[in-house]
Amino acid sequence: MTEPCVLALDQGTTTSRALVFDASGRALGISQKPFRQVYPRPGWVEHDPLEIWETQLSAAREAIAEARIEPSRIACIGIANQRETAVFWDRASGAPVGPALVWQDRRTADICRTLSARGLEGVIRERTGLLLDPYFSGTKIMWALEHVDGLRERAQSGDVCFGTVDSWLVRMLTGRHLTDPSNASRTLLFNIHDGLWDAEILSALGIPAAMLPAVQPSASDFGTVPRSLLGAEIPVRGVLGDQQAALLGQACLERGMVKVTYGTGCFCLLCTGRRAVASRNRLLTTVAWNLGDGLEYALEGSVFIGGAVVQWLRDELRILSSSAESELMARAAADTGGVYFVPAFVGLGAPYWDPDARGALLGLTRGSSQEQIVRAALESIAYQTRDLVDAMEADAGSSIESVRVDGGASVNGFLMQFQADILGTPLVRPRSSETTALGAASAAGLAAGVWRDRAELSRMWQADTIFEPRMDAAARSARMEGWKAAIAAARQFGHKA
Repeated sequence: MTEPCVLALDQGTTTSRALVFDASGRALGISQKPFRQVYPRPGWVEHDPLEIWETQLSAAREAIAEARIEPSRIACIGIANQRETAVFWDRASGAPVGPALVWQDRRTADICRTLSARGLEGVIRERTGLLLDPYFSGTKIMWALEHVDGLRERAQSGDVCFGTVDSWLVRMLTGRHLTDPSNASRTLLFNIHDGLWDAEILSALGIPAAMLPAVQPSASDFGTVPRSLLGAEIPVRGVLGDQQAALLGQACLERGMVKVTYGTGCFCLLCTGRRAVASRNRLLTTVAWNLGDGLEYALEGSVFIGGAVVQWLRDELRILSSSAESELMARAAADTGGVYFVPAFVGLGAPYWDPDARGALLGLTRGSSQEQIVRAALESIAYQTRDLVDAMEADAGSSIESVRVDGGASVNGFLMQFQADILGTPLVRPRSSETTALGAASAAGLAAGVWRDRAELSRMWQADTIFEPRMDAAARSARMEGWKAAIAAARQFGHKA
């Protein structure tokens, strides 16, 4: 009997990727397609939904070709996606209605302030696990309903659909209007306790329920892709937000297990199992997944600008010729010379949630070098992650023993060692770097019977490199004191600007 394979679509903020996995979790074929980032105004970030779809379909076809398998061997498809990005399309034709409003987009900061002034923050926090911030989809929907001609009327009549990127891809692949709880829980509109769209919040925000997708388990039937698209009729059986997919791909299936993904942003998730833990430290309570037997949860902290700070050094300042060069330049500097870099280009995420903070480069002297600035940029990723881990330990009431890491920037050995140093906690990098795609494949494969149970998923995960902390406690404390001062300065300037 021919061994089944699983196709994972990993749709991210800057690239659409696709991977074909065999039943042992080995990647047989990989393809990646970049797409445009559109910045129409300061703080605004948009994507073209059709470009997302076209690059994702092209990547899927190329991954299958590279795997050298017949499409009929693919048992199922799993989707992982950039989460809070809002997409709107015509229900009948599938044609996009305007651009996708990206999770990084900050145009709804005033809407968030208005909702807070109306006293809605408490009920939203209690029911959705989220804070009022432009990051999430709900206020992006509110903005579109007010600013796109005719959208509200069409949404009320059910002629226009909203979805996060998973829903958009499902629509284009199978024609259905669906999502899963991990993505729904990132909208400000989903009650994470009863697993339903919250009618009271929808009414308060003026969002028609008719435009929302149906919510079903993360590992379930999302429809079938026609032969004309990928060469065979293939069922879509798994959908997860990208960070929840990485949590599953890292086999963080038990309470207390933690992963950090270093991508465009940085995302730290702590598995809390069947219990939705309310954060006292401005973290998010989010749905991890529903693998067919009920909702499971995680605590999450989000850093908006992680690896994107390296892209900025490369593309805007042109200090770097490639992202990989950042490690060499950082190692060329013995230290930062007292320089701190706060990359609050789109405000600050957890635990600050300050949309008005702005980026800052502090502590410069006449002798500050390019190498020190690059090192400070990489260190800023680690400092922001330390802020998240500190908040998680406070919420959990216990120390985190180790952290599993993944994402593009996790290949940077300097960053990983500094991260272990500033945390005082070992970091474990897995043998497979494709944890997000593997998580999407895992959800789909469970639903399709490629893998029997969670234990089989855990056995697929293998450690590769362990970074042990080397920095002494006094040095760690001094570095963090400087970081806290830099954060305070960036926030103060942002609020005065």
